[in-house]
Amino acid sequence: MSSVLACLLFFLAGCLGCQHHACHCMGRVFICEESKVVHVPRDIPANITELRFVLTKMRVVPKGAFAGLLDLEKMLISNTGLRFLPAVHKVQSFQKVLLDIQDNINIRVIERNSFMGLSSESVILWLNKNGIREIENHAFNGTYLDELNLSDNHNLEKLPNEVFQGANGPVVLDISSTKISFLPSHGLELIKKLRARSTHNLKKLPDLSKFRSLIEANFTYPSHCCAFTNWKRQNTELHPICIMSQAKKDLKEQPGEKLQIQSTAEDYVSSYGIGFDPAEHDFDYGLCNEVVNVACSPKPDAFNPCEDIMGYNILRVLIWFISILAVTGNTVVLIILISSQYKLTVPRFLMCNLAFADLCIGIYLLFIASVDIQTKSQYYNYAIDWQTGAGCNTAGFFTVFASELSVYTLTVITLERWHTITYAMQLHRKVRLRHAVIIMVFGWLFAFTVALLPIFGVSSYMKVSICLPMDIETPFSQAYVVCLLVLNVLAFVIICVCYICIYSTVRNPNVISSNSDTKIAKRMAILIFTDFLCMAPISFFAISASLKVPLITVSKSKILLVLFYPINSCANPFLYAIFTKTFRRDFFILLSKFGCCEMQAQIYRTETSSSAPNFHTRNGHCPPASKNSDGPIYSLVPLNHLN
Repeated sequence: MSSVLACLLFFLAGCLGCQHHACHCMGRVFICEESKVVHVPRDIPANITELRFVLTKMRVVPKGAFAGLLDLEKMLISNTGLRFLPAVHKVQSFQKVLLDIQDNINIRVIERNSFMGLSSESVILWLNKNGIREIENHAFNGTYLDELNLSDNHNLEKLPNEVFQGANGPVVLDISSTKISFLPSHGLELIKKLRARSTHNLKKLPDLSKFRSLIEANFTYPSHCCAFTNWKRQNTELHPICIMSQAKKDLKEQPGEKLQIQSTAEDYVSSYGIGFDPAEHDFDYGLCNEVVNVACSPKPDAFNPCEDIMGYNILRVLIWFISILAVTGNTVVLIILISSQYKLTVPRFLMCNLAFADLCIGIYLLFIASVDIQTKSQYYNYAIDWQTGAGCNTAGFFTVFASELSVYTLTVITLERWHTITYAMQLHRKVRLRHAVIIMVFGWLFAFTVALLPIFGVSSYMKVSICLPMDIETPFSQAYVVCLLVLNVLAFVIICVCYICIYSTVRNPNVISSNSDTKIAKRMAILIFTDFLCMAPISFFAISASLKVPLITVSKSKILLVLFYPINSCANPFLYAIFTKTFRRDFFILLSKFGCCEMQAQIYRTETSSSAPNFHTRNGHCPPASKNSDGPIYSLVPLNHLN
């Protein structure tokens, strides 16, 4: 009877402790849901298991306000006027306690040792949807942190390196929808689940070896999952039988440590219960070498496979050779043409434009090769910064601008050659330098405009690691890509038709010798063949992909980028300039100014002066040829002009 009376008095005391003008009890739950509550009540019953403070105007929770709540399992503080996290002092729960502190926009800082008073075996902290801006080092010191939810703290930018120092955990960490850009370098060893959805500033992961227990990860960017694609960690939570097996193995190898190994084995066996004998049970010892795969999302897509920028080592070598060749060849051509002492002619002006365009393509390849070397084997940590940053946009602009200007200039050069040879006897119809300048200004404006469109949202350079406009998600983007490709194909057709017409004109046996005829035909064939190699494969596969019927993967398209795309950029300086007699003349004359090759320079000066009365070599055109010409004299100008 006395015991029943004691229990009744205890119950009544608890109820009396709930008598507050704005708070009330529901069983062992203490609830404050009124705006009249401006401070923590002092008469909170000691036996409650749950605290709720919702829509109150509490600004400060004094230290020790929750002291003595030994049975507390859950605390909810939501939509209050709190400016600081409550100092949890001497709150003891031997199993698990949940602190749900959310929607308190005035909480800005989590101070050092904020939860040190908790002595629970497992603490779940939901600190989401607050106004947290800063978390100090050792903020969770002395806490058995099972779960930490910091999501939707939109102003939280940093987790200090020692934020988890002194804490046991966390096991689950959620930093979704924050501005955190780096994970701490310490305290990640016990994390099993990591959530970082919509965390756009988190672009780089720490060393994977720090994730010793990770089994599940949710990131913002697919590239982060590439880090875990080929990364496997040894299972750290081995079955006791594995420990016993390893202990016996160590005992045989190191008999001097018998007592220590035996004690370790007995500890693991005792955890399975008295009388447990591993030898009496069937067990798959293959599990002792189990390797854990991390379940990661979102998965990489077809546009961003888990590979470096140059997916193949052979491409990594070739791109350096090709890019250096393109840059060197076109730089030499530009220097020689610009420094020439002779008058600027239409062919030389057009060649300057072509060399500059091809030089830009070489610079693009060199840029891509450099980034590939810097990010080798760890591209997943640099993918976001590279593809969404100014670097990829710059590289993409360079390559589209250069390729379109190069194709345009090649077409103009071919049309100018065709026009000059077709109307060789009509000097009043020849192309003047001012005409060429106007035509090329239009070409520069066109190339600049189409290269700028992806930066302003028509397609995008961010889609792939090689920064080409492969985004065709919208109708405008698809139309943009298709139009560019069709224009390039049309330019190739025009070039082919013009060279066929040129060949038909100069092959007349009454005008040119058969030897020169064959020579011109071969050089024209080389020009058309290099253009075909450069344009045909890329145009074919790119058009199919732009129509959403891709025939090759992005990985395979990198082969086209390295082996076919720069063919013209490497070949044009040689075919259109370096192999021509005019270029060699300018080259040796330039060297003679520095005291080199003076004899060769004098020979070219003599040849030029002797041919001046008969040919207008200073303006790049020839007068009408005589039908009685023996061939080689007439062929000098077309050969120089065609190459």
